[in-house]
Parts: sequence; structure tokens; C-alpha cells
Amino acid sequence: MHQEPLPSVASLQGTLFDFAIAELVRSHRESFPPLWTAESWAKLMIWLALSCGCSGEVRALEAFAAALGPALTARMRRLFFERELSDLNLRVMADPAEQQVLLLPLDAGLDADFAAAGAALQAVGLSDRVTPDRSRWQSLEALLAVPWQSESG
Repeated sequence: MHQEPLPSVASLQGTLFDFAIAELVRSHRESFPPLWTAESWAKLMIWLALSCGCSGEVRALEAFAAALGPALTARMRRLFFERELSDLNLRVMADPAEQQVLLLPLDAGLDADFAAAGAALQAVGLSDRVTPDRSRWQSLEALLAVPWQSESG
């Protein structure tokens, strides 16, 4: 009888850390208004830094950000600005640093449709932040790209 080797301590600790960070970001991402903004992301990062014992000084916050590193920061940011809506079969990715909001079907092989996308944007509170002009929405393979509302209107 062949037994699978046990995962290493480092592997288990890494998996636990990854899981804990993901759950922390998901459970607190709605806590820092205005949602779907760079300001909201900055507030989360400051809260995390303060919760880890950093002072509120700029150099301490910068040291905290540097300690996270670019890979972990990028993963956390993606989780912060992403929502999965299983009832609409859509994943919404709405990082304000990007030019548009992306909506992708959760099930491979399906295409996102405009009606479901509109419902998803409404459900996550993005309707007022994206362009309502559906002629500007782009269907790109299975996903939909919806431009952010312009500052002028």
C-alpha cells in the first residue's frame, strides 16, 4: 500500500498563511468606504499595518508595504477588488487602477451576457461607477469589459 508523503511544515504554514490572508481580505473589504476605490484599498492596508503593530507614520507604513512584497500585495489587491456571484455565474474584477471592469463567467465555455452583467454590477454596487452606455461595453471572447464612468459624466 502506497502512502502519500506528508506535506512539509513550511508547505503547511505557507498554505495556512495564504488561506488566512485571503479570508482576512474578503471579510474586511466591505469595511472601508468608499468601496471600489483606491482610497478603500489604502484604508485596508493602513488598517492591516496598524493591526500588525506599525505606527501610522509614513515610513512605518512604507516598511509594512515593502515587507509584503509585490506578489502578495498584488494577490491581496486582486482579492480586494474581485467578487464571485454564483447566482449570476459571474466573477466581477473591478480594480479602479484598471481602465475597465471585467466580468467573466465562472463556468468555462459560457459567455458573459449583458443582462447578467448589468445585474452583477447592480448587485455589487458598481452601477453608478461604470458607464451606463451599453454600446461602450465590449464583448471579448467570454468576458465583458465595461468602462468606468468618466469623471465628467
